[in-house]
Amino acid sequence: MKSAAAAVIAITLGMSAATQAQAEGRIRIAEQYGVTYLLLNIAQDQKLIEKHGKKQGLDITVERTQLSGGPAINDALLSGSIDIASAGVGPLLTIWDRTSGKQNVKGVASLGNFPYYLVSNNPKVKSIADFTDKDRIGLPAAGVSVQSRILQMAVAKQYGDKEFARLDKLTQTLPHPDAAAAVIAGGTEINAHFGNSPYQEQELAQNPNARIVLNSYDVLGGPSSSTVLYATEKYRNENPKTYRAFTAALAEAAQYATDHPEGAADAYLRVSKSKVDRALLLKIIRNPQVQFKVAPQNTYGLAQFLHRVGVLKNQPASWRDYFFDDPAIGQGG
Repeated sequence: MKSAAAAVIAITLGMSAATQAQAEGRIRIAEQYGVTYLLLNIAQDQKLIEKHGKKQGLDITVERTQLSGGPAINDALLSGSIDIASAGVGPLLTIWDRTSGKQNVKGVASLGNFPYYLVSNNPKVKSIADFTDKDRIGLPAAGVSVQSRILQMAVAKQYGDKEFARLDKLTQTLPHPDAAAAVIAGGTEINAHFGNSPYQEQELAQNPNARIVLNSYDVLGGPSSSTVLYATEKYRNENPKTYRAFTAALAEAAQYATDHPEGAADAYLRVSKSKVDRALLLKIIRNPQVQFKVAPQNTYGLAQFLHRVGVLKNQPASWRDYFFDDPAIGQGG
């Protein structure tokens, strides 16, 4: 009986080890729409995750899916459908706050600094103070996306913290391509879009009435991480080699985008199948306000604001509270 019990234990331990071994070497990534996901596009085009996996002694299988909006991304992460989420800082802070002491979701890295523009085709709208009940602002997730949170922060600066949600009633959830199409065409209910690149630049180039009403850098006080990657503590702990390969791949992609803008543009076009004009795309990538780096920058001000207005229950002491402590991201902010 003792021998039989020992055999059962050995089999069980063997199955457990096999399960963990199978977990290492697989990574499921969700991304959204736009040039802000360029580092993931480069990593896919050049198979950088697989390359760095081999350095860790792993053959990594990379699975990708495309979703729209932080809530959908967060639901997929918590349901176990994906391993790496990509969204704005707002959705990261929300899920970090709600999973603290449980799944302990934290940031993995930034995808770089990109300015977000709130663009309107209404000639009467020159600032957020000019929006009326007749205006509608498209954005990826009304009330909770990073665009929504930045808009709330701008409103709070103008009207006071108690009024931070004043313009929420004008926002409507739409994927970036759909909102951009509406602003470019004109004559639809959606006459403004708080988006990202390349959609915001396409709007400005293709509709003469389109103008920038708000720049996210002005609200946040300078260049800041627009889109970030995050994961559960469980995935990071159980897949250390895969995780290291992933962050190393991101760092290499960031360096490549910085050094080779034309190659980065071509990688984006190949992977995304986007019809964006290549010259416009290169202009975006070469924009001095765009910086490719994996270390988060200038995220803490938004975190402080969201705690101050009651969106976050937990108050982070610094950006390090909602990002994993990894050498790959160095000195963040």
